Amino acid sequence: MTKPPFAPLSFAPAAVDVRQLPGGGMILSSPQLLGPYPLSLGAMLVHWAATQPERVFLAERKPDGVWRKVTFAQTLDAARRLGQALLDRGLGPDRPLAILSENAIDHGLISLGAMHVGIPVAPISVAYSLMSKDYAKLRSVLAQVKPGVIYASNGQRYAPALKAAGLGDAEFVVSADPPADRPCTLFTSLLATQPTRRVDEAYARVGPDTIAKLLFTSGSTGDPKGVINTQRMMGSNQKAMAQVWTFLGERPPVLVDWLPWNHTFGGNHNFNMMLYHGGTLYIDEGKPMPGLIERSAANLKEIAPTLYFNVPRGYDMLIPFLEKDDALAANFFRHLDIIFYAAAALPQSLWERLEDLSIKHRGQRVRMISSWGATETAPAITSVHYEIDRAGVIGIPLPGVALKMLPNNGKMELRVKGPNVTPGYWKRDDLTQAAFDEEGYYKIGDAGRLDDPDRPAKGIIFDGRIAEDFKLSTGTWVHAGALRVAVIAAAAPAIQDAVIAGHDRDEVGMLVFPNPAGLRELCPDLPADAPLAAFFARPEVKRRLREGMGLLAGKGEGSSTRITRAMLMEEPPNIDAGEITDKGYLNQRAVLTRRAALVDRLYASPDDPDLVRLL
Repeated sequence: MTKPPFAPLSFAPAAVDVRQLPGGGMILSSPQLLGPYPLSLGAMLVHWAATQPERVFLAERKPDGVWRKVTFAQTLDAARRLGQALLDRGLGPDRPLAILSENAIDHGLISLGAMHVGIPVAPISVAYSLMSKDYAKLRSVLAQVKPGVIYASNGQRYAPALKAAGLGDAEFVVSADPPADRPCTLFTSLLATQPTRRVDEAYARVGPDTIAKLLFTSGSTGDPKGVINTQRMMGSNQKAMAQVWTFLGERPPVLVDWLPWNHTFGGNHNFNMMLYHGGTLYIDEGKPMPGLIERSAANLKEIAPTLYFNVPRGYDMLIPFLEKDDALAANFFRHLDIIFYAAAALPQSLWERLEDLSIKHRGQRVRMISSWGATETAPAITSVHYEIDRAGVIGIPLPGVALKMLPNNGKMELRVKGPNVTPGYWKRDDLTQAAFDEEGYYKIGDAGRLDDPDRPAKGIIFDGRIAEDFKLSTGTWVHAGALRVAVIAAAAPAIQDAVIAGHDRDEVGMLVFPNPAGLRELCPDLPADAPLAAFFARPEVKRRLREGMGLLAGKGEGSSTRITRAMLMEEPPNIDAGEITDKGYLNQRAVLTRRAALVDRLYASPDDPDLVRLL
């Protein structure tokens, strides 16, 4: 049966220039030249405050459930006041502002205020303060940044983390609940500051090379490292996206979004897109976690977005709500232009469920698209701006970007150059030097391949992380990223995520993070609150894993795609050990290192009762 057409939407034509390199490599680039872009985020804010002063820019739920909203005019006024207050405290290019808090209006205002006057902002993962047990990463980040001011939304909530991490000589600023055991300043007192000519003079000095943010990577293999994000990186990236997603200029976008601002996906791609296009960002206090995903569903039932961004784990948890609640789904799809995923590969099963939902509630298919990038690229390098019918395609290079593809152990390694690429790492010249090749291309560590070598404009397929791949004892390469996505789809709904094992062993195995909702679906007779161990023992669950592994093995592609053994894990990914980011991206190497004993069990006794074997 032919599927309904896509909802009409305007994109730039898909086109790519290819220059072949000696040795089998190539450089891909867009034939479309990058146009002029704003000098700074402050320039975007000034523009919209002048042209659409009463349009709502940011909105968040208050405790009583009513939306608190700030317009572009109010945002600019607050940014100038906060910029003055931070200048008065001696902050500047070498004395940044650190932010510990979750997404919130005050967080956004103080960030924009600092960047408006040339003060770098270092938003720090909330998990380092509220989920960590040892605060080691928080201590590391604060020691690197040496902030002049540390902002937190709630003083009492973040006080234990600061006490453990050390405040240094920084001033502590809070929006609510100041702690009783340490001096702090209320956010409202900063907001009461009257701006002077000093703000305008500082704003005039902000240019494309001004450091705007320090975004810290997850630090899965060591201390988090601060990626310098300049105004040029962010402005050029939004301009490039606007040139290929031309529909963004047709109506002000509306976004309901939870993705954390300390990550480039939420903090640069999404936040800056709303600022660049004069859109409205509804801050979603929910998350793809039990007890919090319900809040996301409630927000989406009330606010109809025109864009929706999420990671695969987020869609995995949201889809059941959309399937069960017709009113929620109808509102979600009402004005939706695109459904966007990034940060990890989207299982094809989730893709198809979302597409079916859009057909049911819209009568048309809402476009499913993706992009690819990194913290070091602000973030987008490639973008899908044409029709695709499956997950895995990451698009073609954006205007202004050059993408080098080089042969590397059977894959094509990707490297990138462009105005959106970082100049380096904060106070780490050694890391900066190692990150670039002799031609100045940033070595991102990912691999990709052309979907159709004869038609490069069809785009690039993401081919995993170079560092995640390994060899079996036979010398056969295992491409872990692609295999992980395949087995999640094949064994649905049992697997939420998986880690592929087998380095220097005879066969491929996997450690499985189960999908609790999927296990309940497989075992409907068990109580919903039964412990995971009760599900693990059930033959229905083991049979589903075995069937999924058998489905892959049946394709006959050899030992590199034949998973012969698996184990389910009760303990979720541990953020202190770098196994997962608070955005939901699983780090394969960190999991395998921390759970080495479990990997050994995979290959020890075939009679282990917890082992699921491919028969």
